[in-house]
Amino acid sequence: MDTHLLLWAVSDDPRLSKRQRQILHQGDALVVSAVSIWEIAKKRALGKPVLNGDIVDAVKSRNIPFLAINERHAARTEHLGDHHRDPFDRLLIAQAQVESLTILTSDTIFRRYDVMVV
Repeated sequence: MDTHLLLWAVSDDPRLSKRQRQILHQGDALVVSAVSIWEIAKKRALGKPVLNGDIVDAVKSRNIPFLAINERHAARTEHLGDHHRDPFDRLLIAQAQVESLTILTSDTIFRRYDVMVV
């Protein structure tokens, strides 16, 4: 799932769609990328109000596994189109492509890439 959806999930945000809630409650096919943890940490370091509490603890308490960033993910970003320049989103998309994952997001720009989106 992408970062904003992760934040919505841990705070039970009303913007989550019915389909997204169903997927989140199934849980067994979910992973949280280290990219999202990094993005949240960066936003918090810049003083942006992102989340009360520790995101790692929030994810662990839901028994969702983490997906580490590896060299194949980083290298794949070179081959992505220039639909936007957000390095966090680009790395999430690269991970999804390399690992054959579907991205759970409400961000329509993800659909411009060769990646499955819900």
